Amino acid sequence: MTIGVNTNGADHSWPKTMASLAGGCAFFALWFWLLPTWLGFRANAAVTAPWRWIGLIPAAFGFWVSTLCVWNFGWWGRGTPIPVLPPTRLVVKGFYRYVRNPMAIGFLLGWAGLWVTFGRANAGAAIVAVIALAIAHLFVVLYEEPHLRRQFGAEYEEYCAHVRRWIPRIHAWNPSS
Repeated sequence: MTIGVNTNGADHSWPKTMASLAGGCAFFALWFWLLPTWLGFRANAAVTAPWRWIGLIPAAFGFWVSTLCVWNFGWWGRGTPIPVLPPTRLVVKGFYRYVRNPMAIGFLLGWAGLWVTFGRANAGAAIVAVIALAIAHLFVVLYEEPHLRRQFGAEYEEYCAHVRRWIPRIHAWNPSS
């Protein structure tokens, strides 16, 4: 048995993939619409220190990782990252082979890059980040992991035994056949 892998490609669901992308984009858009206003992000190239633009590198990488994870939920998992429309298959592809929560890590990396770029990396931003991390951790531990254990059983247990929750592996885990 191979975890989360479709070998023939014949039963991928384009509608579910597109729904996943739409839901993921809506989620990202909400954060991009709400948080910049709350955090006072303003793009003014003339007054922004040139070194701060380096923050766009982790921002772009982090948001790319998150978007690819959303794609994998739809394409391989046949669902969305939205809890009411979850994947029907365990997703162990792409960045999920390195860490169990790459979408959250990518999103945090993306926002950290934006905080640096827009000069909002300060004690207040750090407190917000710590609170967000604590909430994400509690959600994962108290809801997501127990739900995945019930839904996928031994498959998920094997995955947890080989891939850490928050700290990425050096080498990708290859599920056993």
